[in-house]
Amino acid sequence: MRPFEYVRPTESDQAVAAVTADPQTSFLAGGTTQLDLMKDGVLNPDRLVDITGLPLRGIMHTTTSVHVGALTTMEELAADAVLRERLPFVREALLLGASTQLRNMATIGGNLLQRARCRYFRDPTVGACNKRDPGSGCAAISGIQRMHAILGTSEHCIALHASDVAVPFVALDVIVHVQGRDGPRTVPLTRFYLPPGTTPHVENVLNHGELITEVEIPLLPVGTRSHYVKVRDRVSYEFALASAGVALEMDGDTVREARIGLGGVGTIPWRAWGAEEVLRGAVADGDTFRAASEAALEGARTLPGTAFKVELAKRTLVRTLEIVAGAQS
Repeated sequence: MRPFEYVRPTESDQAVAAVTADPQTSFLAGGTTQLDLMKDGVLNPDRLVDITGLPLRGIMHTTTSVHVGALTTMEELAADAVLRERLPFVREALLLGASTQLRNMATIGGNLLQRARCRYFRDPTVGACNKRDPGSGCAAISGIQRMHAILGTSEHCIALHASDVAVPFVALDVIVHVQGRDGPRTVPLTRFYLPPGTTPHVENVLNHGELITEVEIPLLPVGTRSHYVKVRDRVSYEFALASAGVALEMDGDTVREARIGLGGVGTIPWRAWGAEEVLRGAVADGDTFRAASEAALEGARTLPGTAFKVELAKRTLVRTLEIVAGAQS
């Protein structure tokens, strides 16, 4: 690892100012995998600003939402009683997202900002990676494709977004609170991430030096059912091949309202707007669920190594819908 300067501010303003002033300075927090990437030679900042001592930790409840400090750990949020009762699919995604040891270290803000797990991005001996070296190409497109995306891809990048908790978060219209040089602002998570397009190295709407301070999670109406299903090659220490976070507000056998996020298939946490539209006002049965799954995967772009994900994602979503609605196809 190349030598770097390490600083540990005590106030958010200090941290923001330190990073904003220098393009070669980065934030350090649990869950970002910053140090891993530095050890591998992928990232080489001159200075790290450790934000773990900032007063950005804790959970506050209102009648309509849960406010989570960005430095709150995954384990702390998973243990929250309100989350367990009102938003079980968020808790399930947190528990399936990492081991207990990692959940006790990884922060909510850090999890949302984790970099791509693409093996080509994380191996600096691979020359073709548009995320690491814009304009160099995408080795994954002609390489091993199994763990890559089929939604939101471009000819420049097919890297997958790996976060589990971002899947129910995007379905819930979570609001991200950000502090920058020009003051605070809020960004809906559905607009926070950017698909690769022609600029895969630009992954979100944050300006350099902007800091996530809080995540605001809206509470669903009382009685709304939810569940998170993750399909992977092994039970632990593995990222999703396909996942679905589903919340349904039911009126008897009819779906009054639906919220769906997909993971394991998108370059960003994927909101399945088309599937929600199919479900809204429809009878919760096998035919409806299959139609919703078709809508969710509309526009998928596959390569030989990722073609299996289309059917896998459809079946994952149908199964999640069956569990949430209490119906069988």
